[in-house]
Amino acid sequence: MWRATFQDVFNDEGVKIALPRYIEILKGKKLPKYIIDRQYPALYTKEMPLTELWKIHQKMLKNYPEFEAKTIDKKSALDSSFLSLKSDIAERIISSCTFCERRCKKNRLLGEKGYCGCGKNFSFSSAFPHFGEEPELVPSGTVFTCGCTIKCIHCQNYEISQWYDKGLEINPKQMATTVDNLKNSGCRNLNMVGGEPTPNTYLWIKTMNEVTVSIPTIWNSNSYYSLETANLLAGFIDVYLLDFKYGNNTCAQEISDAPNYFEACTRNHLMAKEHGELIIRVLVLPGHNNCCTRPILEWIAKNLGEWTRVNLLFQYRPEWQASKRKELTRKLSRDEINEALKIAKEVGLKNIV
Repeated sequence: MWRATFQDVFNDEGVKIALPRYIEILKGKKLPKYIIDRQYPALYTKEMPLTELWKIHQKMLKNYPEFEAKTIDKKSALDSSFLSLKSDIAERIISSCTFCERRCKKNRLLGEKGYCGCGKNFSFSSAFPHFGEEPELVPSGTVFTCGCTIKCIHCQNYEISQWYDKGLEINPKQMATTVDNLKNSGCRNLNMVGGEPTPNTYLWIKTMNEVTVSIPTIWNSNSYYSLETANLLAGFIDVYLLDFKYGNNTCAQEISDAPNYFEACTRNHLMAKEHGELIIRVLVLPGHNNCCTRPILEWIAKNLGEWTRVNLLFQYRPEWQASKRKELTRKLSRDEINEALKIAKEVGLKNIV
């Protein structure tokens, strides 16, 4: 498979417009946010009420751009930092879990499990340099973990998202070694995948305090995460690689068991645009151009801008339980592909991968 060179990435107009900071990290001119977070001093104690911790977090997040602008050297981590604050907040959340939009409130630290099925440690499936991602990401250091916050009946990774593969339980320190190895093997970035990374928000924050390398982070998500998670990711994640699955809640509910998906998804895309850099994946489903593809692309163009980097995906194939929906039992037709491309042009999007 073709691999984009550094020069290809730097010269691509769409990449330069959508991902300038990511490029600067690859060039060694900027630091990944988790390294900056380690140096950003936070004045708090673990005994403070969660409401107070959030107040401190939000004030630090507001001042984050100013601190980031003057942080250029990789230094030792502070004991009390923005990253440790995020970790301590996330630990409170995992003890009454509200990382995803379902808000199960299970105490995962005590072994309780909610909809996603995830526990107090990673359930690790695999990690390797991935050459099938967007050109600017390749080779991407993908880490696949088990469990998911939704249940797409056509899921292509259902073995790990739905726990047919139970994975290997590992802790954040062990995961940090995996991240170091990915960077040292030549990966451009750390790509937190799944399943879905959202249930592992706390674990990923803890992991990045143990990582010894400098590597940009990619949050590769279905976008069905809570406002609390969105705030924890802000000032932590460099590039958001977000799915925009449905243009309405009916399709989201019926196909992926994801109530209120559109509201959560649009909120999280807006926050991703505000606090990081963004690539959006839109998997075009057979029979869903009018109800999903068009409203999705219209919303992106109107709310995120014509130069938002969008990957229109046409590789749908029936998997897992797709036979439950008649229209999902086949691949896309050539007419449907051409129609989706026409919609993207009509709404004015100029940065289609």
